[in-house]
Amino acid sequence: MNFIVDFDLKEKQVLEGHTDRVWSLSWKPATGVNGIPAVLASCSGDKTVRIWEQSPATGSFQCKTVLDETHTRTVRSCSWSPSGKLLATASFDATTAIWEHVGGDYECVSTLEGHENEVKGVSWNASGSLLATCGRDKSVWIWEILPGNEFDCVSVLQGHTQDVKMVQWHPSMDILFSCSYDNTIKIWAEDGDNDDWHCVQTLGESDSGHTSSVWALSFNLDGDKMVTCSDDLTLKIWGADIMRMQSGDGYAPWSHLCTLSGYHDRTIFSVHWSREGIIASGAADDAIRLFVENKDSLVDGPTYQLRLKKDKAHNMDVNSVKWSSMENRLLASASDDGTIKIWELVSLPGPNKLPL
Repeated sequence: MNFIVDFDLKEKQVLEGHTDRVWSLSWKPATGVNGIPAVLASCSGDKTVRIWEQSPATGSFQCKTVLDETHTRTVRSCSWSPSGKLLATASFDATTAIWEHVGGDYECVSTLEGHENEVKGVSWNASGSLLATCGRDKSVWIWEILPGNEFDCVSVLQGHTQDVKMVQWHPSMDILFSCSYDNTIKIWAEDGDNDDWHCVQTLGESDSGHTSSVWALSFNLDGDKMVTCSDDLTLKIWGADIMRMQSGDGYAPWSHLCTLSGYHDRTIFSVHWSREGIIASGAADDAIRLFVENKDSLVDGPTYQLRLKKDKAHNMDVNSVKWSSMENRLLASASDDGTIKIWELVSLPGPNKLPL
């Protein structure tokens, strides 16, 4: 895929309405394409979730719905199911709520209880048949979705020694990744013989891993590379032989490929890899950075170049950066300043054209 490397993030809109820090964002799948307006969910320390929809006429986003009176504390994470029918929201009140779009309204159709305290992250697998949650109680829970919006806990995974910050399913396989305050990323898979989930790999400091809390992770489009970000001020790229795993030839371990350091000077809270191969990072230095792989230097393995620095992207910490799942090149960012910003990746005219 050819890509013009001279580009900019153009601020399109500031979304205001939350009355506390905005923690997390999720683009609704299959929106923003084929005439379907783009839809974005956001969640906040104000105990609410907001649903924003883009106007086809003006291109601007408006808040369509506020989901409140369900969570009693901060809503830390939100995630749409792959079909876009359900929205899961994880809260410091120790519950995960499941919302369904019924008619013009969103109804809370299920409340998942079990974590001892704050739930920090929530993620659906690629088929929408499994949901994972994680929390301050150091555990990761896997839920199976049954007919009638029933959720059955099929496994409670104990292995992290500290707060689990985020869970994320692999984009094409039922393998779960979790990252933690204990400085590690753990990878969980189901044992084919007894349907039991277990940890198949831990990526720690001895594996060229992070030396402080790991806050987030994201996969590239093919699912053979992963990027992680940390309180140690670095981003790390990991790779695995996905083809081997998909062919049923056993588990292929992940290994460290490279480390990006020196680009943020405070904790990196969020990272997201776009379909086009652009990595966005957001941090406590109020900045957003964009990176792309440098295809010219594959001799010693992949390297990544900083392509854009967006200082003062927000007035306070950037907690979340999320590329739209569609080809509309929109990036959403959320901040402690209570706002969400919508950015558009725009190509600048220039002679430099490199394959990405």
